[in-house]
Amino acid sequence: MDRTAGKELNLAPLQDWGEETEDGAVYSVSLRRQRSQRLSPGERPGDSQAPNRAADAFLHYRTSKVRALRAAPLERLVRELVSGDREQDPGFVPAFLATHRAFVPTARVLGLLLPPPPPPLPSGVEIKKTEEQELNFSKNLRAVVSVLGSWLRDHPQDFHDPPAHSALGSVCTFLGWAAPGGVEAREAKRLLGDFLEEAEREQEEEEQPDSWAGPPGAAQTRPSSPEGCMEEEEGFQGFVPKGPELLDFSVDEVAEQLTLMDVELFSRVRPCECLGSVWSQRDRPGAAGTAPTVRATVAQFNKVTGCVLGSVLGTPGLASPQRAQRLEKWIRIAQRCRELRNFSSLRAILSALQSNPIYRLKRSWGAVSREPLSTFRKLSQIFSDENNHLSSREILSQEEAVEVPQQEDTPRGSLTSKLSSGPVPYLGTFLTDLVMLDTALPDMLEGDLINFEKRRKEWEILARIQQLQRRCQSYCLSPRLPILAALRAQRQLSEEQSYRISRVIEPPAASCPSSPRIRRHISLTKRLSAKLSREKGSSPGGSPGDPSSPTSSLSPGSPPSSPKTKDPPPGTPTASPGPRGPSTKLPLGPDLPGPRAQALPLSSPHAPLSGQQSSDARVIRVSIDNDHGNLYRSILLTSQDKAPSVVQRALQKHNVVQPWAQDYQLFQVLPGDRELLIPDNANVFYAMSPTAPEDFVLRRKEGARHPPSLSLT
Repeated sequence: MDRTAGKELNLAPLQDWGEETEDGAVYSVSLRRQRSQRLSPGERPGDSQAPNRAADAFLHYRTSKVRALRAAPLERLVRELVSGDREQDPGFVPAFLATHRAFVPTARVLGLLLPPPPPPLPSGVEIKKTEEQELNFSKNLRAVVSVLGSWLRDHPQDFHDPPAHSALGSVCTFLGWAAPGGVEAREAKRLLGDFLEEAEREQEEEEQPDSWAGPPGAAQTRPSSPEGCMEEEEGFQGFVPKGPELLDFSVDEVAEQLTLMDVELFSRVRPCECLGSVWSQRDRPGAAGTAPTVRATVAQFNKVTGCVLGSVLGTPGLASPQRAQRLEKWIRIAQRCRELRNFSSLRAILSALQSNPIYRLKRSWGAVSREPLSTFRKLSQIFSDENNHLSSREILSQEEAVEVPQQEDTPRGSLTSKLSSGPVPYLGTFLTDLVMLDTALPDMLEGDLINFEKRRKEWEILARIQQLQRRCQSYCLSPRLPILAALRAQRQLSEEQSYRISRVIEPPAASCPSSPRIRRHISLTKRLSAKLSREKGSSPGGSPGDPSSPTSSLSPGSPPSSPKTKDPPPGTPTASPGPRGPSTKLPLGPDLPGPRAQALPLSSPHAPLSGQQSSDARVIRVSIDNDHGNLYRSILLTSQDKAPSVVQRALQKHNVVQPWAQDYQLFQVLPGDRELLIPDNANVFYAMSPTAPEDFVLRRKEGARHPPSLSLT
């Protein structure tokens, strides 16, 4: 029987084997198969003249055990930074450094990591160490210095602790005696000097009189008052900006400046601020300074969306063909952003064009040419909400894999040089994924072990953000001050102003059953449960035509159809009733909503992949009716959860001191300012309305015996 020699077996190189427990830590164990080089008889290593292998030669493999830390106490995790096997688990150190602030302060890690300096010896006294002791001590010091070097280089802001910067001071002290004159010591001193200089500059700026009047157009925002709201429709038409308007510039110029601004802001994003445990706390009292770099990208997203709204709705007296020209130009700018691989401004422009104040302008859309309208539909499909926005994820992955060769003689700013950079992603996708991970996976496991497997999954997303940031550094774009000034000067409208002006342009009576159907937007904090919902069907249909409030808007995945058509375009979601009051804000930042995605499978210990769904779990959003602001917490709801356990977990999430679950009732918030009372002993999963958003509120029962007590720590 003939055998095929040298044929490689088609086996997986890494196979899960199970778990091991050692010193209170849990490891995942895998088996790795590697080819081993086996020399033929008479062949010597490095012999380039070795004869060809005979036909009866075989491939040889060796199997090695690979361990990765999954859960451990904090002390064991810090010890793993120094004593861990970098070859077996190369991702441990970067994952820990990137995510540690989610479960422990930097100062606490340094207290466990830095060894104390050796005590000075009395004169004439000499302690002899064995060669093995000296070797182990030096090895540990080198490992600690290596970790600090990576930490200072990749996450310098972790050591920003004004005014004293005590954590960075202790690092400088340690490196002063452990590695004097080394690269790490010089980097620590330089960083400390930069922090102190920054503090001095901020103090000088505070002492100087505030003579800055703000950018052009800053005085446009006025305090809300009944008189001001009544004058908006009449006063807006008389607003004449100084200098050229934004749409006076060419499509290429506007798209390139938007890309330049997005690149600068995205490059400054600190990945650790994107963690779900950090970003989800941004609305808590006293958290105004949380995640400043992420908030800057949100502000830019809002600015671009506001520019579109202001320029399209800016002059109520424009004729429909003139307004259609503005729509067409913004569509061409969006297309140019797509060519520049700028998905952030692309999403912002499309979201503004799909917002209800613009989307409901039937006559204006009817005057848009066929080609721009077709382009608009194609661009909108990039952010289709099907399968957890799978289309935009796949396109982003494809763009990451594209490598356009850069010629040495390529002129700066040419089309080739611009297309070889990026892409600039839509940050909201990563923020949503990280919030979902933080909600679905526990921070601690049984035995007070830190769930480091959760941190590894978060690190996979953060590492991708860092990779995209490095790719964005190769953009070759130059700032154009007149365009930037026009961006700053563009009139910004509130949601109510936009909707009122839209109704002036085309009164509600102009709507008819052939108008595009709509459904309201929900912000990221309100739609997180929808992103994890098992329900893929659309919400109940509402009456077509003009919505009843300014907060209704179209789903990002559904471009408007031409008003000449009698039916909505294919894929347009059915309508759902919008809210009946102006309390819900129109989402104009990276928290733009999407439809319901899939639930997390409880049976799998791993994070869900895009497109997975489960029928026995969903994430719900629970707020508590109190005087501490609009706080919410997301919890994972399974098909086995009864109302008391859900109330108990929600109270724990809200840091309610006393566990008086029996004093609270659970209500599901329904559209139209309605609520559904969940009975005390009901199965919440089956008692809730499957077609309504997974928003709940806890209220104290009348006559409850225990006074409320809430801790916001």
